Amino acid sequence: MPADLHQHILLMSAVSINQRAGMRMLGCLQLVLLVALTSRAAGLEIPLEVEQPPTIVSKSPLTVIALPLDPSVTLRCEAKGNPPPQYRWTKDGEEFIPPYDTTNRTDPTSGTFVLHNEHLVQFQGKYRCYASNKLGTAMTEEIRLIAPGNPKFPNEKITPIIVDEGDPVILHCNPPEGVAPPKLYWMSIDLKRIEQDERVSMGIDGNLYFSNALLKDSRKDYCCFASFTEIRTIVQKTAMAVEVKSLKPDKDAAQGSNTTLAPPQRMPGLLLPSGVQSEKVLLKGQSLELECLPEGYPTPKVTWMKLGEELPSRVEYKNFGKQLSISAVEERDAGKYMCSAKNSAGEVVHYFDVIVEEPPKWLTEPPQSQLTVIGADVHIKCSVSGKPPPDITWRRNGQVFSDDSDNRRVLDDTVVLHNATPEDSAVYQCEASNSHGSVLANVNIMVMNLAPQILTRDNQEYAVVVGGDIVMNCSVFGSPSPSVSWTKDGTHETLRSERFTEQEDGSLKISNVEKDDSGNYVCVAVNTEGKSAVIAALDVKDLTRIINPPQDVEIISGTTAQLICQAEYDESLQGTFQMVWEKNGEEIPLFSEGNSRLRYSANDGMLQIMNVNLSDRGAYTCIAKTSLDEVNATALLTVLDVPDAPRNVVISEFGNPRNVTLSWVPGNDHNSSVAEFIVEYEESQWDPGRWKELQKVPGNQATAELALHGHLNYQFRVYAVNAVGPGPPSEPTERHKTPPAAPDRNPENIRIHGHFPHQMGISWEPLLPIEQNGPGLEYKVSYRRLGVEDDWTSHLVNRQTFDVKNTSTFVPYEIKIQSRNSHGWGPEPKIITGYSGEDVPTAAPRDVGVMVINTTVLRVNWTPVAHATVRGHLGGYNVHWLRKRSLLNPSKILNERHSLSFPGKRKHAIVPQLEPFSEYTLTVNVYNKKGNGPSSDPVIFNTPEGVPQQVPILTASNAQADSIRLVWGPPLEANGILTGYFLRYHRLNETTLEVVDSQEINITEADTSQWQLQGLEDGSLYRFHLSACTRAGCGPPVAQESSTIKQAHLSPTPAVAPDHSSHNCSLSFPGSIPASSTHPPLVPALLNISSYVSDTFAKISWTATEEQQDSQLYVAYMNNRDGNWRISEAVNTSQSFHVIDGLKPGTLYTVRLMAKGLLDNSSIFEEVIQTRVKGVGGQQSEFSTQGWFIGTMCAVALLTLIALMACFLRRNKGGKYAGTPPPPQRQDMFSMEKVKAKEDLHPDVESQDMNDDTFCEYSDSEEKPLKGSRLCSLNGDDTAGDSVSRDSLVDYADGGGEFNEDGSFIGEYSGHKHRGSVSEPSGPSPVTA
Repeated sequence: MPADLHQHILLMSAVSINQRAGMRMLGCLQLVLLVALTSRAAGLEIPLEVEQPPTIVSKSPLTVIALPLDPSVTLRCEAKGNPPPQYRWTKDGEEFIPPYDTTNRTDPTSGTFVLHNEHLVQFQGKYRCYASNKLGTAMTEEIRLIAPGNPKFPNEKITPIIVDEGDPVILHCNPPEGVAPPKLYWMSIDLKRIEQDERVSMGIDGNLYFSNALLKDSRKDYCCFASFTEIRTIVQKTAMAVEVKSLKPDKDAAQGSNTTLAPPQRMPGLLLPSGVQSEKVLLKGQSLELECLPEGYPTPKVTWMKLGEELPSRVEYKNFGKQLSISAVEERDAGKYMCSAKNSAGEVVHYFDVIVEEPPKWLTEPPQSQLTVIGADVHIKCSVSGKPPPDITWRRNGQVFSDDSDNRRVLDDTVVLHNATPEDSAVYQCEASNSHGSVLANVNIMVMNLAPQILTRDNQEYAVVVGGDIVMNCSVFGSPSPSVSWTKDGTHETLRSERFTEQEDGSLKISNVEKDDSGNYVCVAVNTEGKSAVIAALDVKDLTRIINPPQDVEIISGTTAQLICQAEYDESLQGTFQMVWEKNGEEIPLFSEGNSRLRYSANDGMLQIMNVNLSDRGAYTCIAKTSLDEVNATALLTVLDVPDAPRNVVISEFGNPRNVTLSWVPGNDHNSSVAEFIVEYEESQWDPGRWKELQKVPGNQATAELALHGHLNYQFRVYAVNAVGPGPPSEPTERHKTPPAAPDRNPENIRIHGHFPHQMGISWEPLLPIEQNGPGLEYKVSYRRLGVEDDWTSHLVNRQTFDVKNTSTFVPYEIKIQSRNSHGWGPEPKIITGYSGEDVPTAAPRDVGVMVINTTVLRVNWTPVAHATVRGHLGGYNVHWLRKRSLLNPSKILNERHSLSFPGKRKHAIVPQLEPFSEYTLTVNVYNKKGNGPSSDPVIFNTPEGVPQQVPILTASNAQADSIRLVWGPPLEANGILTGYFLRYHRLNETTLEVVDSQEINITEADTSQWQLQGLEDGSLYRFHLSACTRAGCGPPVAQESSTIKQAHLSPTPAVAPDHSSHNCSLSFPGSIPASSTHPPLVPALLNISSYVSDTFAKISWTATEEQQDSQLYVAYMNNRDGNWRISEAVNTSQSFHVIDGLKPGTLYTVRLMAKGLLDNSSIFEEVIQTRVKGVGGQQSEFSTQGWFIGTMCAVALLTLIALMACFLRRNKGGKYAGTPPPPQRQDMFSMEKVKAKEDLHPDVESQDMNDDTFCEYSDSEEKPLKGSRLCSLNGDDTAGDSVSRDSLVDYADGGGEFNEDGSFIGEYSGHKHRGSVSEPSGPSPVTA
């Protein structure tokens, strides 16, 4: 810690102390005395960094027994102290130095040594350990080392014991001494126990006592066995012999008679204990054992009592009432006890004086070490109890002392040090002993004055998570004992809160830590000798939390289980974070490259268990831990598996061997309830070795009633099925043979076939081999006509079909089939009805009439045929209709045939899917299984006109401020005579797309394909809906959207009126672009675009200007039915034409001329064409070659040339003019997509658009002009049919443009255009240059 920070802390503490001192001046002395008294009372815990006398911390127990099998024995003595203590030992009061060959001690500062087994006997005795340093000496109690040898009975020859019948006998055991008292048994040589009872029993001393001897007690192999369990040893004493002599009368004894006398009655006596009274002394807590072993004849009975009071409730009687036992005696159990032995001859008693004593023990606790100031009085009190009262011996540093100085007094159990000085510092020993033991206490007395010493490291860093508890250490030593206080972050106030607790050792405990508790804490220690302080830094971390705990899961055995556990933790603890998985409380070993046999792997918080089996079930716990905290979550994994095989499958027969009961014991279902049991059988006659399903039994049932077939040799097995699947089958049962019998059933599924008109075929499903029940299976087929009293005609056959010949056509019969074998007939068969063979119907429906419901649906009525003419089962009626021709083209014969079948008995039907405006012929016929009957007379009818199909294409182009041109193709199917078109258009709000206003137009020109809309709002979005119409109404509309141009971006040229005529038009484009321009590549300038359309190809022709002779363009076309575009290779404009072949006759196509090979909006030109129908093209071609037609075309060409010349002259007069280019608008003829994007318009001098006049060029070739190929004014509609005004042309003079020699315009252009387009995408649209 920096010196200035120390000074700041000490100054802060001094200020705080001085403030308190002003209020407590009078109590200063009392405070010092209180501190001193507290230090004495509370005991002394001195940090090892401070010099201090030794303190014994570890030692051997008071008794150490070295067992014979132990290789060595350790005597332990460890102490702490500063300086480290030195050790010495005494044995039986004399100095003892362990031999070097008996110790394995390597640390010279350790007091522990080891004695090896071969030397133990000579080291038996009482040991004491002393630990010393310059400040004093501590010592242990006496430690007794016992090293017993291997116990054994002495080899001796025992004289047989001869007694008269009725006399008492004592067989002495005298077991050898061992580690602990042995367990004793009396047995014979062949290890049979000697029976014990009230007459014969073993005493506590191990001797065998006979109250009176009987003749049956005579034997030569009474053996005493001693078992020493701690050393796993049993020893046996030499066998003893007992001979019991019978009593005979004197006369008989002289004459050798076998007559015996009964033993005479004898007064009771006590074999043990002797005398009338004895004393029993035992320690408190031991078990009291009193014993009276009587002798006499008859055998005396022993009773017990306690004089002066009742026997304790804890009394137990053992050894047939001869032994009284009380466990864990207390002082109240002391007193006089009496036993009485009584028989018919008298009574004897014995008295026991029971005395309960106890070894020395501390009344409260041993005296505590003390730290006190110089000049204080020190009292060391040794408070003990014991019976007899213990004697107390005082020692100083291990040496006995008494009153040997003026300031040291020994007052029985107390030592007083008056006006203590540092020389009185030592280790004082208090030892209290009586006849039963001793207790010893080492008391460290330290007399000194010392300023506070903080032993905890300065700037110690602590970390804890939110909500946890933290203890920040402040180990302080001083004399008198210092007071400790804590502050935070430089504040003067001591921490006082329920969460902040100052411990007795000076440390600060913070409970339920909060995030704001982070910071620096100061520990200040103060006593009368000075003060000291240290800083502790606390960092509070975020708590570790499991945000996605694992969920309980059921998994099928053999699959992979996944348990997900995701946790969040403090970022600063990332290096210590780990995720541990446990199963049933034990950590799971995870898969690694070095141990690939493990089936567990964990990654990113997910535990995977591969190939799950039943042993994997259990509780899985994920533990998210850091160095500061840990949290866990548990999920239960249940493994599902197929059921185990049933066990103990047993067949039970109850009288009839063909009706048996099968029972079994279900196996383990493995956590998925059994849904059902499947009983399978195998028989050895027809299909040996193949198991087949016989019966299903519910999963809660373990028996099945089985009905068996005859003449079979069965065996059965059972398997269980649960949600996982079927389990393994059980073991097969023994074979079960059934006797033969008649068939149990007749054939089923009898079918009657009428393949031929005069024959009836009968077939059936035969019995299975196992259903035959015996040999010789046959079928009896019987039949007779229904409704006729004929006898049954029967035939025996062994096949499954039979044909009855020479029958009438479609006549009903009764049929039955019965099975039989060599053991009898089957049950009486059921009778079924069938018909003989069918033939085709002979009559046609009559009175066929039709009623047209609408253009495509028809109702047909007829009179059904008579039932007899059907000649079979009525199938129904067929309706056939033929579309002869379309009324739009009556000369073309179509002959399109259709038919529908209507099963059952009917009188009418609905015929759908007719074509409108067509002529039809309709017939009806009846049919059966054999075929169709004759057709009815034909009915001719026409379908009315219908509404047309949807217009295939609608494009919007040539958008101006107040007008838009619409171009469309006619409907593919008019379904009637086309009367025109119905156009509805709406002005939309471009933001919300809501309709602002709507208009409708009826276009009565049926052959038109374009329309110029006038009077529109500038800069507005419109949606157009166009429908084709017939007299029956209008068809479904097609929709398109487009926007008009804002007025601010139009040139001031006059509007041009709409012109609906079709002409060849020239397209004029700029011939060059200045070097500084960044515009797209130039688009070819084309004139006279025309087409020639045949049935399978189309020729597109054009004229290119001299400047554009080597430009390239692309020809694209689309079948309007499928919407698929096809694009040609690049075509040189000097070629002047391109042929599109492979077209379909009578089909609408959209054709585009494009400057790029991409399908975007940058088309030069676009139009819809229709290929001719085969046969029509030839006529038209023939027509076009007539002379008058050629002449007309020449005149038209001449007029066109004159018009072109006039236009060129007018342009040269007007010069150049400037205009404002309109922004190109997105026109998409194939989509209803709303155009919401707006284009920024940036007109300038170099961003110019011009509107060409319309040059009407008429071709003198056979090619017809493209429909709608006329180019209109760029700045508006040409309402007067004139070109743009001369003034506007003059205004353009400053634009830097010029005209080419052929009158086409060449000039600079620029502006923001979609995809670099310079033209509108479709139809008769203006050219943007």
